[in-house]
Amino acid sequence: MKTGKMILTIVVSVVFLLLASILSQSLFMGLLAMAGVPAWLCQIAGGLLYAVLTYIMVRLYCTKYLKEEMEALCIPKCRIRMKWAVTAVLLPVLVSAVYLFLPGSFVTNTLNTETKLACVARGIFIAGLGAGVVEELLYRGLLMNAVIKKWGKTAGIFAPSVFFASLHIIGMDFSLLSCAQVIIAGTMVGVMFSLIALEGQSVWNSAVVHGVWNMIIIGGGMTIGTEVNEYSVSSYVLETRNFLLTGGEFGIESSVVAILGYIAVSLMAVGMMRRKVS
Repeated sequence: MKTGKMILTIVVSVVFLLLASILSQSLFMGLLAMAGVPAWLCQIAGGLLYAVLTYIMVRLYCTKYLKEEMEALCIPKCRIRMKWAVTAVLLPVLVSAVYLFLPGSFVTNTLNTETKLACVARGIFIAGLGAGVVEELLYRGLLMNAVIKKWGKTAGIFAPSVFFASLHIIGMDFSLLSCAQVIIAGTMVGVMFSLIALEGQSVWNSAVVHGVWNMIIIGGGMTIGTEVNEYSVSSYVLETRNFLLTGGEFGIESSVVAILGYIAVSLMAVGMMRRKVS
């Protein structure tokens, strides 16, 4: 792939992310809310549109401009391997379980039924399905494969992962230490998703791991952190203030517990790929 086309693909990926977010969440969900549609139903519709819009834009860009088959960019027909579906559940459950053994307390927010439904729907359809599908289509579909075609697999795995991590600190008033921890954790989780996608040549495997992680860890059911999350039905509030355990200002996704989880799954994916070659 020529350098100009690769750079354009990087820019297009960011534009698609912003455009799909604005059209589905700001505009579409805003119109539904104005029409009196319940908040939980707005979240469901917005999340589905977010994923569908992104898929359509990516497909048009691949087939019309790049002249590539979707399969060449790790975007085949949607099939998810059982081993990654199981991993998708086990990873966040085991990470969460570690924290439930640490001193802390459960706090349930006083919310009405509709607000609870909206919190859960947002966690499943916006943070889970929407973000999982959209970010994997763009980062592991377009971006990773564009870089691989130009500079090889190692650069394709790490460069988009660092970029993915960097986006999480933009506009955040984090300390230098928190920024460093977010970059490290974000890069490691990006590498994990990349290896999962490459192992089966499918972003749908990484999308399910990404989506279920978001649903359980940052979804609207129960969140774990040092403070009560007002956008969640319940919270497990940790007593510890150990920076490595809490993940600092970003939360447990950048904690050493989560990072060890990312590394374990990454090594599992590498092992699977090596067995295929041998």
